[in-house]
Amino acid sequence: MSPTFVIAGKLNREYVLPPAGQPLLDSPGGSLLYAAGGLSVWGDTNAGLLGRVGEDYPRQWVRNLEERGFDTRGIHTLREPQNVDLRSFVAFTDTNERIYSNAVSHFARRQLTFPKSLLGYQAPDESRKDPRAPELISPAAVDTPKEYRDARYIHLCPFDFISQSQMVNLFRSGSNQTVSLDPAPGYMNPSFWRDLRLVLQGVTIFQPSEEELRTLFWGETNDLWEMARKVSEFGPQIIVIKRGLMGQLLYDVAGKHRYEIPAYPSRVGDPTGAGDAFCGGFLAGFQKTNDPLMSALYGSVSASLTIEGSGPFYALGVLPGLAKARLHSLKETAREV
Repeated sequence: MSPTFVIAGKLNREYVLPPAGQPLLDSPGGSLLYAAGGLSVWGDTNAGLLGRVGEDYPRQWVRNLEERGFDTRGIHTLREPQNVDLRSFVAFTDTNERIYSNAVSHFARRQLTFPKSLLGYQAPDESRKDPRAPELISPAAVDTPKEYRDARYIHLCPFDFISQSQMVNLFRSGSNQTVSLDPAPGYMNPSFWRDLRLVLQGVTIFQPSEEELRTLFWGETNDLWEMARKVSEFGPQIIVIKRGLMGQLLYDVAGKHRYEIPAYPSRVGDPTGAGDAFCGGFLAGFQKTNDPLMSALYGSVSASLTIEGSGPFYALGVLPGLAKARLHSLKETAREV
């Protein structure tokens, strides 16, 4: 049977030095898991997960996902002798700035023993990546189980443009499907606008960050609402602009509604994966309510719970009823503009 949801994204072996608290050392992470965590805040685990791993990826981590109720048939193991390094390092400053390089110095500064499993790690040089070349660790349309292709709700986490566009083409032919796209920053620039417009024709919900959207429209306009309107001309019915601790802007094309949604005032323990958790929560809300504003509130709550601890499924251990209480609180603060 087809799962209700399909989420496609990257899987990582995470090394995180959060602003405060204990580090995460070689823990399961990546955009795929944070989006799945945001979805499951609302009790939804009937989701097929699409991602790629190497042969050294712990099998127990995959079994743990199955025990949570997720369908892992879409997690594809690359068996040929290729250099599959899923390690990911990030250190946060006191102001929540993310730093991806100089791992040794960050461990030393915090007087932490450098983990042997991180030896030889080099932060990816994003400036040298060809934005039109598929990445080995991106989920691929060819790996998608046929049972996933009729799923009602699909979310594509950030990964390379070619792989995302192939995923959109795979699902856009389905009847009555909702496709949500979180773009990768590597291609959100004016030179990609023509290609991106073609992809957007198969997208229902477009969820860039404010920085990504401003870069896409660099030199054309500074008005975020105008940017959202221009994007909507090419297909998406819902545009969400993620603004971190400033919350979200939501443009609902059908009624030309514009909403400002503040972030829930969480205690920030570890900001890793907040945007992905938001997207997962949004999709859960959309399946439940078919209401863009309520969906954004669901997403905001998922993000608020995720950042209070570390790891993609931290939010599932909070007090029962807390998510619904925050949903009610946020509903009172969202406003139409």
